[in-house]
Amino acid sequence: MVPKSNQVLSALKFVDNINYEGMESVKMGGRVVRVEMDHSDGYLISYWDNAVEGSKVITEYVTNLFNIDVSDIWASKQSFHIIQHVISRQKTPLRYVSYSDFSAISSEKEMIYILKYCRPMSQLSMHIKPPQNFRFTEKFPKIGCLDINDGKWVSLDNLLTMDGIDIILKSSTLTSSDVNVFLKHWLSGGCPRLKLFCVEIGSLDIFQVLADLLHNVVFVENSRTYTSPFGYRRTLTSGFDIRRADGVTATVCHQQTEKLVIAVWPEATHNYN
Repeated sequence: MVPKSNQVLSALKFVDNINYEGMESVKMGGRVVRVEMDHSDGYLISYWDNAVEGSKVITEYVTNLFNIDVSDIWASKQSFHIIQHVISRQKTPLRYVSYSDFSAISSEKEMIYILKYCRPMSQLSMHIKPPQNFRFTEKFPKIGCLDINDGKWVSLDNLLTMDGIDIILKSSTLTSSDVNVFLKHWLSGGCPRLKLFCVEIGSLDIFQVLADLLHNVVFVENSRTYTSPFGYRRTLTSGFDIRRADGVTATVCHQQTEKLVIAVWPEATHNYN
């Protein structure tokens, strides 16, 4: 599924209340397909008995026609197989994957596949409901921007294996003590590419986050803005600056209720991997 501003060709399932007889027919991937133009948004709609299978045919047809690989995928639980299909047929890694669906609970198999095989890449966005008691026991992939909307399953062990520029964890079950361990991990050279860490924590205690580190902390009142290479900004109204042995400085900021932000300066100028 692609945002309409970029959409040029879509696959939809046949429905009973549409008259297909007057539509144009085109040959695509060895199949004759009914198509019509969406005049409001200016893209071509193709109709299939199975929309997911249709998306696979379109993917193969377009990539073969223009001799290109797929770079970005927006998928739901229903279209999850598109991710598997693309990864299995091309050597070039995907640049961006958005796996978003709140209508159903993702399976453990789907979660593990996304985390294991969508690598290396620039951005991974997981806005889905994970299965109850889900755990990921392997090392996290190297990703530029990792955005997890329901991060209850993310453990401290997971956090310590992450290698990203921007890491965003919402609805987390991590504790202030866990973040303290992660902060010490970063001070010791862990997660070396980190530029932004944003996490939602229940009962956030900033002094517990900074435990054993207050001797290396300077309170900063000035507002500063982190500009992400992934297209957004985040303002830190105040915070605590902490310096690593190599001179790199991070600001630890308690934002709103239960939200903690760690920004590392200077910001990244591009979304390298």
